[in-house]
Amino acid sequence: MTPEQQARQEIDRLLTAAGWHVCGVSDANIHAARGVAIREFALDGGYGYADYLLYVDGKAAGVIEAKKAGVPLIGVEHQSGRYVQGLPAALPAWRRPLPFAYESTGIETHFTSGLDPEPRSRPVFAFHQPATLADWLGGLPPQRTVPVTGGVHDAPPTDTFRRRLRSMPELITEWGDQKLWPAQIQAIRNLEKSLAADKPRALIQMATGSGKTFTAISAIYRLIKFAGARRVLFLVDRGNLGRQAKKEFDQYVSPVNNYKFGEEYIVQHLASNQLDRTARVCISTIQRMYSMLKGRELPEDEEERSTAGVEGLFREVEPIDYNPAFPIETFDIIVTDEAHRSIYNLWRQILEYFDAYLIGLTATPKALDKPTRARRDWQLDDDFEYAPEELDRSEQTPDQFRIIARTLRDTVRDLLRTRQLAIEQRCGAARSGAASRQLRRNGPRADLRGRCSGRVCAHGHLR
Repeated sequence: MTPEQQARQEIDRLLTAAGWHVCGVSDANIHAARGVAIREFALDGGYGYADYLLYVDGKAAGVIEAKKAGVPLIGVEHQSGRYVQGLPAALPAWRRPLPFAYESTGIETHFTSGLDPEPRSRPVFAFHQPATLADWLGGLPPQRTVPVTGGVHDAPPTDTFRRRLRSMPELITEWGDQKLWPAQIQAIRNLEKSLAADKPRALIQMATGSGKTFTAISAIYRLIKFAGARRVLFLVDRGNLGRQAKKEFDQYVSPVNNYKFGEEYIVQHLASNQLDRTARVCISTIQRMYSMLKGRELPEDEEERSTAGVEGLFREVEPIDYNPAFPIETFDIIVTDEAHRSIYNLWRQILEYFDAYLIGLTATPKALDKPTRARRDWQLDDDFEYAPEELDRSEQTPDQFRIIARTLRDTVRDLLRTRQLAIEQRCGAARSGAASRQLRRNGPRADLRGRCSGRVCAHGHLR
């Protein structure tokens, strides 16, 4: 079997797993299933053959350009871009040119949606299900639009989520007895600006105690209410953090209509492998999500263990394969709480399984490094040392400077007090009480030979 044949065999498998009916031109029936993929379809003269032509609900919707494993897909986009324009005029189509284009080797797959405001290719784990493409095309019955205070309406289903991100209403900063702090306002606005620019990843860094979770919930509410996000995954490190997050979601009061979050939208805390398809927010540990994708039950006590501790037990996690029970389009947004922990390294394939924007929350970030470097993405679980040359270079976050200055101040103060007590004890027999009081007023004059080690733990304590 040639490499090209192997690639097409794997593409056929992925299409079938996602619910597509795969067939050749000779036995094609565009009504055989909701989604039909026809191999080697002849296009209009000058456009050649599409490796796969995709039909959704009896109308042409997209193409797949197949390549053998190892071929860079970025340079293949112009081919699929030509094929979406070459559909014969007599054939039914959702629109022309066709809105969807895939490039795939069976191992790596890229996807471009012509419905996006600025279509561009993005990597995806597998193929979308036909029902999802039909939803994006407006094939489902229209949802009822509900007016709310201020003339703002829920997002209509006929537009795409990525397009709606560019027309978000102004952020409400005060409502009832709630008021967003300046840092929270800045975080939400910058996040929405990042999403509108179609940046796949964002990191919100806020100091502990500054309302990081409340900020995330406020942003999630707006993404569901105004951008029409179908479902958001909120990942936590341990089960008790998931229960705490569920309470905070339930207590959040809408700035638009004064409903609580849980009254307006269903929020599910995953305690089993059953996903509520009507839930708009799903709270889960990353261990639970991994077990769901693998089709395995997770012992309850495993959710109470931090993923930071689990990483020490395994060098790598067993690879994930496509699971049709949880398609790649299950979530539009993934929010990872405490993103500075090591979950991104060990469990990276879980985050990259879904075709979703990734938003990290952290109070103690680390610069995103290349995978080959010693300190990895969002990881601060182990102690590390600040070298003098790192300050004002690799360590540039203002909170890091504050932690260093504050811990240095406190440590030196304790060192001075300890040194003073030692001097008093050593000299007490030879000095009078008045001399001792004078020493306490003036402070120690002895040379301090001890030096600070410069070691800072993950909690910001200087040792």
